[in-house]
Amino acid sequence: MNLDALIIAVDNGLRTVLTAAQTVRRLPGQELPEAALSEREKTLAARLMRINHVGEVCAQALYQGQALTSRNQAVRATLTVAAQEEVEHLAWCESRIGALGGRKSLLNPVWYGSSLAIGMVAGSLGDKWNLGFLAETERQVGVHLAQHLAELPESDVRSRAVVAQMHTDEARHADVALASGGGMLPPPVQGLMRMMSKVMTKTAYWV
Repeated sequence: MNLDALIIAVDNGLRTVLTAAQTVRRLPGQELPEAALSEREKTLAARLMRINHVGEVCAQALYQGQALTSRNQAVRATLTVAAQEEVEHLAWCESRIGALGGRKSLLNPVWYGSSLAIGMVAGSLGDKWNLGFLAETERQVGVHLAQHLAELPESDVRSRAVVAQMHTDEARHADVALASGGGMLPPPVQGLMRMMSKVMTKTAYWV
């Protein structure tokens, strides 16, 4: 890890937490009508999109941390591409949170900092486990996104379009990571990741 890479990672963290994310791809569902939701439905949808936003903040930090400590240029490139798409996901979630009258998590700096540290540890374990960690992260994110598709109001077609495209992207990231040499993480590690994910989602729903 060199100083330039560390400075870039810090800059990325500040941008992720403090500024609005930008997207290259068009916002999924932007051509669809905005639903007339009840206040209860709006609150639910905004909170679910906040959880998704926190998930993308964590993913952005994880991949930055993994790229910082990975010694393989090809692996770093894979992580960088995934991180760039996570920035687009951030922008999409922010757009829906704003449209629904919600707010982003107040704990985003904590989510980013802790995830960056975890990513740096994962990156130092070698390419097989680094990519395996990426794949398992994306798999678990995909599970949450599928649950949110089931929980979002049926009429909120714009939020549903965003979540559906994110689900597709995350599955592709996982496939690429495994195809690039990622190994399946041991069940205890997968279980620990699921437990940490539950803590994050339950907290982000409210804060």
